[in-house]
Amino acid sequence: MNAEDSLKLARRFIGLPLEKRQMFLAALHKEGVDFARFPIPQGVEAEDRQALSYAQQRMWFLWQLDPHSGAYNLPGAVRLTGQLNLPALEQAFASLVARHETLRTVFQRQADESLQQAPASAPLVIEQIDFSALPTLEREQAVAEAAQQQSLLPFDLAVGPLLRVKLLKLAEQEHVLLLTLHHIVSDGWSMNVLIDEFIRCYDAHDAGAQLQLAPLPIQYSDYALWQRRWLEAGEQARQLEYWQAQLGFEHPVLELPTDHPRPVMPNYRGTRYEFDVDGQLAEQLRATAQKHNITLFMLLLGAFNALLHRYTGQTDIRVGVPIANRNRGEIEGLIGFFVNTQVLRTRLDGQTRVADLLSDIKETALGAQAHQDLPFERLVEALKLERSLSHTPLFQVMYNHQPQVADISTVTTASGLELGVIEWKGRTTQFDLTLDTYEKAGTLHAALTYANDLFDAPTIERMARHWTHLLHGMVNDSQQRISDLPLLEAEEYQRIVHDWNRADEGFADDLCIHQLIDRQVAAQPDALAVTFAAKQLTYVELDSRANQLAHKLIELGVG
Repeated sequence: MNAEDSLKLARRFIGLPLEKRQMFLAALHKEGVDFARFPIPQGVEAEDRQALSYAQQRMWFLWQLDPHSGAYNLPGAVRLTGQLNLPALEQAFASLVARHETLRTVFQRQADESLQQAPASAPLVIEQIDFSALPTLEREQAVAEAAQQQSLLPFDLAVGPLLRVKLLKLAEQEHVLLLTLHHIVSDGWSMNVLIDEFIRCYDAHDAGAQLQLAPLPIQYSDYALWQRRWLEAGEQARQLEYWQAQLGFEHPVLELPTDHPRPVMPNYRGTRYEFDVDGQLAEQLRATAQKHNITLFMLLLGAFNALLHRYTGQTDIRVGVPIANRNRGEIEGLIGFFVNTQVLRTRLDGQTRVADLLSDIKETALGAQAHQDLPFERLVEALKLERSLSHTPLFQVMYNHQPQVADISTVTTASGLELGVIEWKGRTTQFDLTLDTYEKAGTLHAALTYANDLFDAPTIERMARHWTHLLHGMVNDSQQRISDLPLLEAEEYQRIVHDWNRADEGFADDLCIHQLIDRQVAAQPDALAVTFAAKQLTYVELDSRANQLAHKLIELGVG
């Protein structure tokens, strides 16, 4: 079947009623034809043409729960060095908005209570702020604060626009471009598309030349319509059956030891801690992955699962893993919300050997890859999970690996404008903890993003070291048991196991507990003795309270 015939069949399929679509897919399946490989047709008329995709529906629901939160903002900051043509920059963004339907879309409730995409009425305005008069240190601080503020500022999904652009002037030939999109119209892949096309649009407008971008084969609404039609006709039920069997009926919350109690309502503030993986270790990891016939992603996930098990003692570990979901040529160049989330379940205990853990993870990952089209939102709905605002459903920890990340610091526009990424530690996060690993310019990098509600920085820095130690142990001997893998470095082991448990320290065994406290009152009266919630007592305060209570008991006749 040629491409033209496939496109006609796909267009016809979308227009069929549900029952006939089911028969259509069954007939194709009988002939061994995978409808998922059929092209997505453009501009098919349908009553639900403007309905949201499954992912967008869930994002709207989450926004309704907390419309003043920036938890689902996707921020970016790019440093521009060189002579900036401001009209060309404004025209470049106007071209992007005209090219991508999602950048001029909002989401509104209709009179019949249905939810639909609608054109944004508010135009994109590029806000400009001049920091050039500030001293250098104050200028960089002002940039960091502006980036943080911009990243947390909420969107109104019903009004838009859902792309914010702010230009900060630092000097005549130095600017910072702050970009923020809401997740309902974008994802990580989309941010790369936006930057790439912005450069090409800017160069064209700067040179006064014709814009050389191939027309987009479809828009996001075409994809959303095609996805709904395909999944409703039976594919959703097939993949859902797999995931229900995979995840079972119990969905335990991962109980990491935290520095602070879990709040009923999180504030979604997070911090990103970045660290590099030693070059020699990275090479050993690649060699170990090759030896076990697995990907680097599987090996790094295995170490992360081992870390989570060692921290929690739990034997049923569920980690969320995002997938780009860009496995079709028509959607590779679109800005939109395509990314899907899978839950990879690993069962392990202290006796599990590293090689067996890696084998299980490989099987789980390949099974997930073969069932990657079921939207996470449909899985959550089907499992009828009890809702909680304090943690995310199905998993609380995420792992994301990017095999190759472009180094934007090497990018220069045709006009000589140099680009550089600006990173800042502050983040929004929906999860307790996220591990990111990525390879850039041949180097393996890692970062832990954590919820400020739960963790303090020293805890996460220690966790990063522990994960690295586990990696060393896994490459040294894949027949080791998980419980035998080294977690602590030598100094930490000495301090915790030996220094804090000295057997040669003498204690008075002829004194009662109140006498020992009396000694402490005399030696350190102002030292902290007792804490409970927000209340604290020093030793002298504790002694005073205890004496008052004792006298009251004697007064009441207690002997």
